[in-house]
This record gives sequence, C-alpha cells and structure tokens, in this order.
Amino acid sequence: MSMKLRASHTSPYARKVRAVLIETGLDTSVEIVDTDPWAPDTDLPSDNPLGRVPTLIMDDGSSLYDSRVICEVLDGMHDGDRLYPAEGPDRTKALSLLALGDGMCDSLINKVMDTRRPQELQSADWQARQMATLERCLDHLERNVSQLEGPLTIGTLAISVALGYIDLRGADLSWRDGHPKLAAWQATMEQRPSIAETRPPGST
Repeated sequence: MSMKLRASHTSPYARKVRAVLIETGLDTSVEIVDTDPWAPDTDLPSDNPLGRVPTLIMDDGSSLYDSRVICEVLDGMHDGDRLYPAEGPDRTKALSLLALGDGMCDSLINKVMDTRRPQELQSADWQARQMATLERCLDHLERNVSQLEGPLTIGTLAISVALGYIDLRGADLSWRDGHPKLAAWQATMEQRPSIAETRPPGST
C-alpha cells in the first residue's frame, strides 16, 4: 500500500487524519506531503477540485477529500478496534462528538480568517458570534465530560484536535482556566502518540 496524504501541519482537519493514521497503524504506509493550500502556485486543485487539505491520494491515483470521509475509509483498512463504532448509541455518540469537534474548528477558523481581511471589511459582530459558539461548546463539554470517557473513537479524537487548535489559534481564550475537567481530560489525551506526534508547530 502506497498512499499520499496532502496536508498542512496547522490544519486541524489534516491533524485529525494524521492522528487516525497513527491510531490505526497506517502511518508507515502513507507518505505525508506538506501542502500549503493558500500558495498561489499550488497544484492541489489537480488532486482536489476544492483546493483543500487534507486530501488522500489512493494507490490507484484517485483522491479522497473531506477529513471525515478520509478518516472513515482509513478506519476500514486495519484490523484493530474501530474508531467509528459500527452501530447503535456508541456510533451516534462518536459521530455527534466528531461534528462538535469539527464545528469548534470551523468557528475558530471563521474568526481567524475574518481578522486577516482588510480592517474595513472585518466584522466585530461576526467574530464575536464565532467566539460565543466556541465558548458554548467548551461549556457543554465541561458539563458533559463523561461523554469523552470510554474507548477512543473518532469523536474523542476530534475533540482533542479541536482543543489543540484553540491552543494554536485561540490561546488568548485561556480555555483551561474555566474548564478544569476538560483540561484534565485533554492532558491525558496529549500523552497519546497520535496527539503528541501531530502537535502543530507554534502551539502553546
């Protein structure tokens, strides 16, 4: 098996895929191709018409895109415990946490991208809305931290990656101060090789 993952080391969605590769033991079978999707001369659209990372190039040259699709396909390529539960309440919980983690990343990215626009085009209301969403999610996780317990799933990986992305792009939030239970859970997750080895440069 010889696949390639086009990824940026600061993309939380690409980090989630890289974490799945480590958790499934497939990391030695996939070449990581560092890709800047914002570079003017990038050839990324030749592999993904959306021009986004992560993009997984399969053995036959075809491409998969969207981190959730890539992660589920990879989860079907190994013989260990599945990160995507097959059915029932466990699957529902994992997918709900996955959506929550990705949504947290979406909100922070929306805010960060707005701050990079010319000053006259930025929206303080829009940025405040994104931060309010993020704070609401953090509060929800603090109240329901028991949902993160149990076997590792794609959902708990996504939450950990999202918290790591806040450390990278939203360190001023000091999210650990008001969320001690969630902070303790994340500290444990940060000991896992899949999280420790995919830590983006510049994280606090």
